[in-house]
Amino acid sequence: MQPAVFFDRDGTLNVDVHYLHKVEDFQWMPDAREAIKYVNDAGALAIVITNQSGVARGYFPERDVLRIYDHMNDDLAKIGAHLDGLYYCPHHPQGAVKKYAVDCDCRKPKPGLILRAIEEHDIDPARSVLLGDGDRDIECAERAGVRGVKYEGGSLLAAVKQAIG
Repeated sequence: MQPAVFFDRDGTLNVDVHYLHKVEDFQWMPDAREAIKYVNDAGALAIVITNQSGVARGYFPERDVLRIYDHMNDDLAKIGAHLDGLYYCPHHPQGAVKKYAVDCDCRKPKPGLILRAIEEHDIDPARSVLLGDGDRDIECAERAGVRGVKYEGGSLLAAVKQAIG
């Protein structure tokens, strides 16, 4: 089993743009790319855990979530870094798109996304951490048996170093 650092996306890895779905609107948080490289170099997995209710609300299709993720990895490759996985929840109980208008087990603060990543990547939850900017991120981590660390801005690299040493 291996350790992982789970990252919330909006407000942690990137500037929180309301319902981000266009690559041209993507902007990294301070030292986010370097934080991911630090995780890679430490031998831990770097995994994105994110709610994307804009899909359920009909604001954008799932492929836009994947495009943003691909863009992140393309940009990270320039510094020799990468993300190991993307787990996102496209659901919202009051969604406008019937297919996604469900009460699921993956919408944070429920732990479904992390639990799925743990199973699929053979992750040791006791040696893993989630960094997120919201209380629901921390609650999600705790429900999954992973330590949650609240990111309150500034250098994400400094936050990661403090969280994992």
